[in-house]
Amino acid sequence: MIFLRLLPVFISFLLLAAHFYRAGHLVLVLLSLLMIFMLALKRSWLPRLIQTALVLGGLEWLHTLYNIVQLRIQYDLPWTRLAVILGGVALFTAASALVFQGRSLRNRYLEKNPDYWVSRT
Repeated sequence: MIFLRLLPVFISFLLLAAHFYRAGHLVLVLLSLLMIFMLALKRSWLPRLIQTALVLGGLEWLHTLYNIVQLRIQYDLPWTRLAVILGGVALFTAASALVFQGRSLRNRYLEKNPDYWVSRT
């Protein structure tokens, strides 16, 4: 069941690794793949690290979207379908960070203190 909850995170990091591989950034490929393997650790700081990486990954997709759309506009090529697809990938990647807000994953990574993320008001 945990695997199914983490599946969007796996897919997001695999897509980021493929994106960085195509761009020739091998260090970022390794970091993206390392994030997948780090999910096996049960550390309290890990969800925040993964969430931060996923939000940054979403921003990377938006940066790529902007650059490619500008290039396609410059050459008078269609770009709307590309924008919808890459916008969806950016949204999926950033939204994957929300899986750690669920109770089962909070308990998995914060067994000693499951109320760690509950806001204090």
